[in-house]
Amino acid sequence: MTPAEALTCLKEGNRAFLSDEPLQPSLDRASRLALAGGQKPFAAYVSCSDSRVPPELLFGRGLGELFIVRNAGNTLDIAASGSLEFAVAVLGVPLIVVMGHEGCGAVSAAMAVVTRGERFPGNIGKMVEPIIPAVLEASRLGHSTLEAAVRQNVANAVRELREDSAPALIEAQASGRLLVVGAYYALSTGKVDFFDTAAGSATAKT
Repeated sequence: MTPAEALTCLKEGNRAFLSDEPLQPSLDRASRLALAGGQKPFAAYVSCSDSRVPPELLFGRGLGELFIVRNAGNTLDIAASGSLEFAVAVLGVPLIVVMGHEGCGAVSAAMAVVTRGERFPGNIGKMVEPIIPAVLEASRLGHSTLEAAVRQNVANAVRELREDSAPALIEAQASGRLLVVGAYYALSTGKVDFFDTAAGSATAKT
């Protein structure tokens, strides 16, 4: 599957989800057994841990189709970055999607640190820290809403994967074997907006 075909599959799946006719992937015993010997996902997905944002359901995908990395705020920590490198170098995925979402608590917490000087206990503060640059950048661009900060956080991660990631990812993109895109999920509508699909195309919304 090419990167463009993989992205089209996700878009079609989300359209079905929006129409209340979600795709019904096979989850039977035969399908499980077929995957027991190995996996061949067509996309790697960096998504927030938020329980309202399950990528498989949003796109109607089944077992073995999405290689998913989830953490609060969909950031590229060591585990996430290493997982993506594995997905590309070993599994050969042609598409990486970084997706933020409406009402993200982690990004909201980062905004509270910037705007009100709030502090969070334990590892929560450490988790929020990598998101702060996105909040500051969105504000510098004149966008002070939570959605703008979420989108900027996605755009920053996409930019890192495109320009400053492991050689395996850079080389795969240079050869056209890999596409890295950003997306925003609206909880209120169910729509996934693939707003950053090519270098330099990221946009922030107020």
